[in-house]
Amino acid sequence: MDTVAIVGVGLIGGSFGLALRKAGFRGRRIGVSSPGAIREALDRGAIDEALPLAEGVAQADLVYLAQPIRRILETLAALDPWLRPGSLVTDAGSTKARIVEQGRRAIRRSQFLGGHPMAGKEKRGAAEADADLFAGRTYVLTPSAPEELETPAAREFLGWLRAIGALTVRLAPEEHDRVVARTSHLPQLLSTALAVTLVSQLESADHLQVAGPGLADTLRLAASSYEVWGDILATNTAEIDAALAAFIAEIEELRARLGSERTRDAFQAANAFAARLKQARR
Repeated sequence: MDTVAIVGVGLIGGSFGLALRKAGFRGRRIGVSSPGAIREALDRGAIDEALPLAEGVAQADLVYLAQPIRRILETLAALDPWLRPGSLVTDAGSTKARIVEQGRRAIRRSQFLGGHPMAGKEKRGAAEADADLFAGRTYVLTPSAPEELETPAAREFLGWLRAIGALTVRLAPEEHDRVVARTSHLPQLLSTALAVTLVSQLESADHLQVAGPGLADTLRLAASSYEVWGDILATNTAEIDAALAAFIAEIEELRARLGSERTRDAFQAANAFAARLKQARR
């Protein structure tokens, strides 16, 4: 792999460029993005040069789409005439079923492989890019068929993912969307809903001073941008709705048990699950 085109050089795209360089990649890193994002990415050293989309992907062995989901879908629809045969197109979108369907339908001259790095920050932009953003973090790959991971281009990409410290997991696109609706999208909406609820419940600055670190931890996700999350909610609506319905049912059950010893069962189940999660993340 000699040339990588990173389409969308914000936090994820910029971090991918920095991570490749830190891992020993000595080829060209072409950035395709808005003028402001390009300036930030060049200043951070996340890319080596900038080109328009058609010129950048025509020279690339790997095309890395790190845009918002709707932009990824639009870019996939346009890419095929410019791609080099034998190249690999991948993405970093947070939902996968619609993106993989679009990639399968639109990419003919090269290969498409869906992906989702489970990494990020509340802040956006290449100025926040971090060469270690992917280190020790899960990176989900969503091939349409297992053999898609065995092509020369895919094997080389997998090698670079290992080199930047990512831990790869393979899921079907629909399974990915079902799982992240529970593990990522639901926590975001719960944090958002809690913050909105407290706007009217905590009436003064003195009340906010009473809040402990647990509230700040719980509201960390509430600082996330709707510009990112709007696309996620729109492209995984059914699974998120199912996750919310299950949570609402559990909240109603806890509400019915308030003041009763029956809440003990919920706390014990929650403690056991939290321990399992902690063990799984080691």
